[in-house]
Amino acid sequence: MDYKKEMGLRLKEKRKELCMTQEQLSDQLNISLKHYSEVERGITGLSVENIIKISNILHVSIDYLLKGEIKKEEFPHEMILFYQNCSVEQKKGVLQIFRGIEKLAKK
Repeated sequence: MDYKKEMGLRLKEKRKELCMTQEQLSDQLNISLKHYSEVERGITGLSVENIIKISNILHVSIDYLLKGEIKKEEFPHEMILFYQNCSVEQKKGVLQIFRGIEKLAKK
């Protein structure tokens, strides 16, 4: 399978995870719905500018979009949003939980 088709499948998956429509995404990229639909189907590609934009919109790396590679250091966007919305005390608790998980993983 060529990179356009694979990237299109990844875009579709991430878009649906965020409960976005093709129309919403095409509007944010300032491209036609037809063009965006063709991107998801692997018929055409995106400009470098729009690849950068869409990586920010979908909260994924450009490596993931183009090659399907997920870097170990990437953290799920939902968890980042959750943490950002916590109070100071809640953030301390979240960090304690992660430290506990880290200790268990090292055993």
